[in-house]
Amino acid sequence: MIVGRRKKSSIELLFSLRGSVVPHILPWIAVMTLAAALVVLVDTTLFTLPLANAGAFAVFGIALSLFLGFRNNAAYERWWEGRKLWGQLIADSRALARELELFLPDDRETRDQIIRLMLAFVHLHRANLREMPPDEAARTWAGPELGEALIASPQPACAALNRIAALLTEARSAGKLDGFGARALARRLDEITRAQAGCERIATTPLPFVYSLLIYRTSVLYCLLVPFGMVEVAGWMTPLLVAVITYVFFGLAEVTEELDRPFLVSANGLPLDALCRVIEISMSTHLGQKAPPPLLAVDSYLS
Repeated sequence: MIVGRRKKSSIELLFSLRGSVVPHILPWIAVMTLAAALVVLVDTTLFTLPLANAGAFAVFGIALSLFLGFRNNAAYERWWEGRKLWGQLIADSRALARELELFLPDDRETRDQIIRLMLAFVHLHRANLREMPPDEAARTWAGPELGEALIASPQPACAALNRIAALLTEARSAGKLDGFGARALARRLDEITRAQAGCERIATTPLPFVYSLLIYRTSVLYCLLVPFGMVEVAGWMTPLLVAVITYVFFGLAEVTEELDRPFLVSANGLPLDALCRVIEISMSTHLGQKAPPPLLAVDSYLS
């Protein structure tokens, strides 16, 4: 995710490519600009082309921009919901650690095991959302043997929560955890599970494919046809205007594609590594360990 604590100057914003969609849509801009130049060349040097009224393209462009705006809002809502769900995971992780100290004051070993499993869970959850194999972080926190067992399970993140529930059940059976504490901790695990399921829903249910299909096809047709409504008035300025139109329409479409998948590693994806580190910092004190340093942005990029 591209971040920055200081406000960038107008010049920096104008020419910045870091986090921009320009590299992704540059081929489209080049193709549409060349097509517009070809239309102008044919119309001015070979024969007069059948031209259309620019008013029709204005109406068409407004309708297309409204549809792009609707799709962009839907994608941003998914991105923001993903960030809220990870904020809930951070809050629930901190609350879980405090509740463990409150309800299991005399069982340090169980408390530490649960906290370590919770830290393993967030890393397993992160890897699942990013469609990548679990890294060493889960093994580090859960321990080599248990970490391998969690990773080998069909759903590693769920396996970590199941193990936490089993430890709480053992503590309840041994009389170390009273009924009220067991109920409170069970509710906390339920909230964590709900946040996990919400993230998985976003990750596995993208915006309908027909939206992308319609947007790209309509944008291509519009950018190919719009020179026929501009060449009579704009002349050789037509390719430049078409390049701007292509940048706007295809740029919005590309931004939507990135926001639609908020958990993947991209310039506009959520910084899940940094969010996991926030949880590690919060829970290290409950383990009696020195908190690791927060992850910082490198060249304005925070992973």
